[in-house]
Amino acid sequence: MNELLKVTNLHASIGDKEILKGINLTIKPGEVHAIMGPNGSGKSTLSSVLAGNPTFTVTEGSVEFNGKDLLQLSPEDRSHEGLFLSFQYPVEIPGVSMVNFMRAAVNAKLKYFNKPPMPANEFLKLMREKRAVVELDNKLASRSVNEGFSGGEKKRNEIFQMAVLEPCLSILDETDSGLDIDALRIVAEGVNKLKTPDNATIVITHYQRLLDYIKPDIVHILYKGRIVYTGGPELALELEEKGYDWIKSQIDNKEEA
Repeated sequence: MNELLKVTNLHASIGDKEILKGINLTIKPGEVHAIMGPNGSGKSTLSSVLAGNPTFTVTEGSVEFNGKDLLQLSPEDRSHEGLFLSFQYPVEIPGVSMVNFMRAAVNAKLKYFNKPPMPANEFLKLMREKRAVVELDNKLASRSVNEGFSGGEKKRNEIFQMAVLEPCLSILDETDSGLDIDALRIVAEGVNKLKTPDNATIVITHYQRLLDYIKPDIVHILYKGRIVYTGGPELALELEEKGYDWIKSQIDNKEEA
């Protein structure tokens, strides 16, 4: 099976501070990977680096995405190539309706692949179909992007965007942050409905509860800028039981030895 994403010895810094200290990660189509770890371990930095956030500087390593050098692509080209990042704190865009925002995004992707814009009637049909996936109210879809939305509505809106854009790799950066159980269920069900044998998902989370809804194939524990443990779903359950202090003591004791 071809590799969708291959991260090799990835180091990244912000200013003089190194945050990622040699990440190795391989993801194949059809897989769901969970990345867990305590605050400050580098989880959100990894998602930002993959998406092309210019705040971070890659100092070493390589990232291959769908056979291309991801680090040489601009953030918008990474998106067009099929990488999607769901933000921990989605931004509001006053004055820009969701319909216009998504139509611009869809047509920009079509233009990137030298295809004509999507006709208005086809686009509106697509919007209706994808709204149903995440139970997004029509009134929300007609408003400005995320303006006045609750935390749950913002996250649901992002899964709706994911449904419309059909990325081959989705990175969900703490999507469960601030969600109640009902919103969590709806968001997770949307993610599960969008899973295919050809796409993959990275779920970044602190807690096991999201993984009760989005079942990972592989779980990674990130600590001090490195992936220190990789295992199956049972690793997340063990982490839930023992807590992050268990990871810290295990790794810190090894370093001291």
